[in-house]
Amino acid sequence: MRDAYHEELDSLTARLVEMTRLVRSALSRATTALLDADLHLAESVISRDEEIDAIHAEVETRIFELMATQQPVAVDLRTVISALRMATDLERMGDLAEHVAKVARMRHPDTAVPVELRDAIVEMDQVAERLVTKAGTCIATRDVELAKELETDDDAMDRLHRRLFRVLLSQDWAHGMEAAIDLTLIGRYYERYADHAVRVAREVVYLVTGSRTPANVSG
Repeated sequence: MRDAYHEELDSLTARLVEMTRLVRSALSRATTALLDADLHLAESVISRDEEIDAIHAEVETRIFELMATQQPVAVDLRTVISALRMATDLERMGDLAEHVAKVARMRHPDTAVPVELRDAIVEMDQVAERLVTKAGTCIATRDVELAKELETDDDAMDRLHRRLFRVLLSQDWAHGMEAAIDLTLIGRYYERYADHAVRVAREVVYLVTGSRTPANVSG
């Protein structure tokens, strides 16, 4: 019985890792749709968010069943609590990728990103994808030191976010209020996505050590 129980815990871990792959793909495709004004790709990101939501619901259900039937304690209890929190963060990351795709869809056939900000958006996407990839590795390996690296890695996203705002607030901005609002939202989506990846890594630290790092990210 206990072997089956721990196999179920391992299966939950595998589903979380799968969620990291899905939300990375979602953001990558949403970014391409945004920069290329690709309506078909944007629609595919939006429609496939249901797959991420379904895994989230599955993980929640399985965790509640484990808690009711197995009454986990110690490390096992931390495992199921952390898995529940990580699944929620990953589901939210999928939503944020969907939000990016919805901006692309709303502005089609035009692009929401002016030429001078394309590189910044590409960099934000690259940072976000690196963060979620590393978070997936942390979940799979329970590597605490790797998980702690995400705190520093996220600084790159914060710098890009500030850079974006400097451009939007510049007197040289020539694309109007609507475009500025779009870019403000887009920048926030990437920044929040990165924050949630950091939260996932913090849950790995909690799972392994039983202690939490100070929470200094929002959302």
